Amino acid sequence: MKAGFLSKRHHEPLENQELIDEIDRTRNTIESARNHFEQVVDPTLIDCYIYELKAAQLRYQFLLRRFKLLEEL
Repeated sequence: MKAGFLSKRHHEPLENQELIDEIDRTRNTIESARNHFEQVVDPTLIDCYIYELKAAQLRYQFLLRRFKLLEEL
């Protein structure tokens, strides 16, 4: 996994840095769910990883919107 695009900003306020860290963790969750989804064959697990991936993607979108709002302040 390559380093997160936001993790380079060490000068950010603590709240922003925590948000950046959460964005990076969520990106890792997305990647993990994708990898699991690609490897399973059981229909129940396929459904499970589809839901996990979708939830992580929605969380990622939410966190990015929140980060952009903080950057505008």
